[in-house]
Amino acid sequence: MAAAPFVRLPDPERLFRDRAERFQSLAEGSDLAPYLRFLGALAQIQAGLQDGLPTPAWPSAEAVGRAQEFGMPPLDRNRFEADAAFAATLARFLSLARDVAMPEASAAALARMVQADAAAQAVMFRNVLADAIPADALAEHALMAAALQVHFARLAATLDASRLKAVGNGACPACGGPLVASLVVGWQGAHGTRFCACALCGTLWNYVRIKCTLCGSTEGIAYHGVEGDTGTVKAESCESCRGYLKIMYQHKDPALDPIADDVATLGLDLLLRDAGYSRGAFNPFLLGY
Repeated sequence: MAAAPFVRLPDPERLFRDRAERFQSLAEGSDLAPYLRFLGALAQIQAGLQDGLPTPAWPSAEAVGRAQEFGMPPLDRNRFEADAAFAATLARFLSLARDVAMPEASAAALARMVQADAAAQAVMFRNVLADAIPADALAEHALMAAALQVHFARLAATLDASRLKAVGNGACPACGGPLVASLVVGWQGAHGTRFCACALCGTLWNYVRIKCTLCGSTEGIAYHGVEGDTGTVKAESCESCRGYLKIMYQHKDPALDPIADDVATLGLDLLLRDAGYSRGAFNPFLLGY
């Protein structure tokens, strides 16, 4: 049998196109329908804005070599600076987003982002990349995160998957970003294996099952679901760190998307919170939960 790959790099256009379709599908009959449709519209923009964008600036050979030597991700988000490609991505995203029907708070946040100068925008993207988002500006940072997702997915797509290595629990081997969920996949040659999904660049990386994705413990792992649902999304909790992350059984439903289905299963988060567990995932569209 063929061994499962360690990494699957993103296809940026397909990633966001499929996500947009999933958001719209999940909206049908959901109590979160207006929000899911809004996020679906943003994902459609993420998919469609990529044609004609400048090529992202690639890290120097020295930086990539240093990262490999010290077991670090080649895309160093801590050293990220806006280049022409990201500036064009952000500007195009903000322009297209103005045509999307959205809540008043989101529209106000979008207006503030459009009016912000480069320095103010830099503060926002550094906050997102540092997972240090101020509570009084969640909407602006969610929009900034959406533009960053496109840029980093385009960067990650150009990496050599065979040269990527594990960099630690809960960290993407491509960009070091936090994971949003894990997937049990049904791919040929990898059926039934588990992959973690990066919330930033969309890279998937192999991770053994029945092991905490947050602290690495194999003891006290339990699975929780909402009574009466399909059972394709559960919460994997850990008694060692008292954290949890959702696990999605994509081999049962190939349409599952780590970002979209994480939002749509907010009720599972409320269940785990009431049970005393801390959410270990990062999703820019669930900031504050």
